[in-house]
Amino acid sequence: MTFAETTEWLYSRLPVFQRTGGGEHYKIDLVQTEVLLDALGRPEQSFRSIHVAGTNGKGSTSHLLASVLQAAGYTVGLYTSPHLVDFRERIRINGALISEQEVVDFVEKHQEVLVGCSFFEATVGMAFDAFRRHRVDVAVVEVGMGGRLDSTNVIHPEVCVITSIGLDHQQYLGDTRAAIAGEKAGIIKTGVPVVVGERDPETEAVFVQKAAAHHAPLVWAEEAVPTPLPCGLLGTYQQNNVRCVQAALAAQTHWTVSNDALRTGLLEVVQRTGLRGRWEILQESGPRIVADTGHNAHGLRLVVQQLQEEMPAGGRLLVVLGTVSDKDPGEVLALLPDHASYFWVAANLPRALSAAALAERAAEYALRGRVSGPVGRGVADALAEAGPYDLVFVGGSNFVVAEALTFWEQR
Repeated sequence: MTFAETTEWLYSRLPVFQRTGGGEHYKIDLVQTEVLLDALGRPEQSFRSIHVAGTNGKGSTSHLLASVLQAAGYTVGLYTSPHLVDFRERIRINGALISEQEVVDFVEKHQEVLVGCSFFEATVGMAFDAFRRHRVDVAVVEVGMGGRLDSTNVIHPEVCVITSIGLDHQQYLGDTRAAIAGEKAGIIKTGVPVVVGERDPETEAVFVQKAAAHHAPLVWAEEAVPTPLPCGLLGTYQQNNVRCVQAALAAQTHWTVSNDALRTGLLEVVQRTGLRGRWEILQESGPRIVADTGHNAHGLRLVVQQLQEEMPAGGRLLVVLGTVSDKDPGEVLALLPDHASYFWVAANLPRALSAAALAERAAEYALRGRVSGPVGRGVADALAEAGPYDLVFVGGSNFVVAEALTFWEQR
């Protein structure tokens, strides 16, 4: 198979939660993951790791950790999801995508066992196999969703990180922040330090009890690191993620990271890991264009604060927004400013909420705009209307940002 044929097989033959939503895509156990890893010869036992969970911030935190460890001279594997443009963004070695041939070879060699897997289970197995072959010194592994039942929860890391807790994926993880915290606390392992990004009355007891039950040292990042170091990722909301990184590296004892490596890795995260879609400036001015993958109320609240801080004097805010159909957009829409001009879009996937349906819901919150439809058209419509001193924001879901990046690069 070619690389294109291989990825098409992965998308078409295996259940892909991120494209279509729940059902068979979300597994209630780790049985098939264990079957796959047995078939692969238990690759997860061949490398040391850091496990990162959280409602928001886990992707940025994972990339920051990888960048710092690379700066310290280690060979670093990085597993994150979802990808934005290229499937191989999910699996990196020292910031470089694994090769197309590696993806093809893995699927061809293990196709029989992969048929029984979900898309996510298959990519986890592919990542762990790649980390073993590349003999990484450390793998930074981002949880896909939740933690307790996530396919990544088969590793025994040197330190666990839980960045934040917000309401997201309630149909799978629970209707309260405490219930969701319980699912994410499922990555805590016996005797392994756990860093929690936010100390919150609603979730604190969950982490205290879980850590105590596993004799796991518990570190609250905002107390351990009152003043985070500068970071190459824009957006003041990244400060919590930097705290998590600094606290996690201080809590573990296996890797030595100098102050110079810490500062360099934090500042050079984009160059070293290729992270995209986090307050990414596509155009600096005339108008300014920013894309961000924040996609739930917990994350969008921080993004809206950032937008308010960065609005140019006398400029207007134009928002290109799309969401998914299996989440109620009301909590997000309630956060958005009613003075902005909106361009409602839908990403090209079955799970997307139609632009017309989104516009209808938005009207309930006095948000007015144009039904653009496809993401590329929404970006084009916003640019056609924007003046040189305006700010155009693109977001609402990972998929909207992914299509916007592709449109921008191909325009």
